[in-house]
Amino acid sequence: MKSFTNSKFFNGLVACCLLFLVSTTSNAQADTTAETGLFDSEEILHITLSGDMRKLLRDKSKNPKNYPLVLSYTNGDSAKIAIPVAVRTRGNFRRLQGGCEYLPLMLHFPKSGEHLSTVFKNQKKMKLVMPCRGEKYVIREWLVYKIYNLVTPKSFRARLVKVSLMDEKDKKPDPPFYGILLEEEKQMAKRNGLVAVKRKVKSHQVQRDAFLSMAVFEYLIGNTDWSVQYQHNIKLLAADSIALPTTVPYDFDHAGIVSAPYALPAEELEMKSVRQRRYRGFCPRDLKIFEPVIAHYNQLKPDIYRLYITCAYLDAEYIKSTVKYLDEFYATINDPKAWQKEFTYPCDPHGMGNVVIKGLKE
Repeated sequence: MKSFTNSKFFNGLVACCLLFLVSTTSNAQADTTAETGLFDSEEILHITLSGDMRKLLRDKSKNPKNYPLVLSYTNGDSAKIAIPVAVRTRGNFRRLQGGCEYLPLMLHFPKSGEHLSTVFKNQKKMKLVMPCRGEKYVIREWLVYKIYNLVTPKSFRARLVKVSLMDEKDKKPDPPFYGILLEEEKQMAKRNGLVAVKRKVKSHQVQRDAFLSMAVFEYLIGNTDWSVQYQHNIKLLAADSIALPTTVPYDFDHAGIVSAPYALPAEELEMKSVRQRRYRGFCPRDLKIFEPVIAHYNQLKPDIYRLYITCAYLDAEYIKSTVKYLDEFYATINDPKAWQKEFTYPCDPHGMGNVVIKGLKE
């Protein structure tokens, strides 16, 4: 299994994480000795998955099975922690069509055991994002989750990890690579005092302000690979089963700001590449409702830029292109004629965005 890791990359990434932590938690005092919750630290966690890795990573079946593995890591006291987990492959594009080097995984933790006193103490199941065609795209996607964490707490938290895989027939693990552990849906809902709901809704049947903010975020990162109506890369949170839900996006590897080599826009959107932005939210008649959303993103501008320009591990070319990409977004939202044109495409006669993408139809 190929490694994309080198010491310069890792040292830069640590510096980036520390800068991000300082910039967002300047009033908090970090406890560096106690084992905090999984998403309460920006420190890169080193984990090893061991077991029948070859069979697991070859499982591209429609209904992949769970494989018994062991997840291990070293805690702050230098003690090695080993947790039995059940792991299966997941995802659609990356598992079935992406031609990925590593498949994304779903980790299931036992209901009881010694792990309840570890960094994984509150976890029942969680997604592990693996590099498809290069770990630099994993890092870029991780930063996108960080952007949306700035936008709203109703967002998935992400922990960057270094992953080593060790097949049961090998004597030592393969060279490590970077991955992302994602907060579980119900845990994210509970953190926000809400519940996760599954309901057939359209974009105008959810909390409006939260949806508009999310739709502009997707426009900012250049992501069109989502749909509320078909619950594609969107989760719903609500106060109860009948309250208006809030939309929460995830899975950003097809975003233009990530620029994964396998990402292509849907034909129906008539885009040349994923770097081209296309607004896919609903189109209200009164465009003034966008004004507080635009004001919010202008307020967040320094923190969003800081995520990228302070990351020493990013190559200069990517930093430059990303800053330019962000500049284009901010130039648009601060030009009334420009954003009004962008945010009213496409609209049907009833004032709703109405591009149906093949493959998301029922």
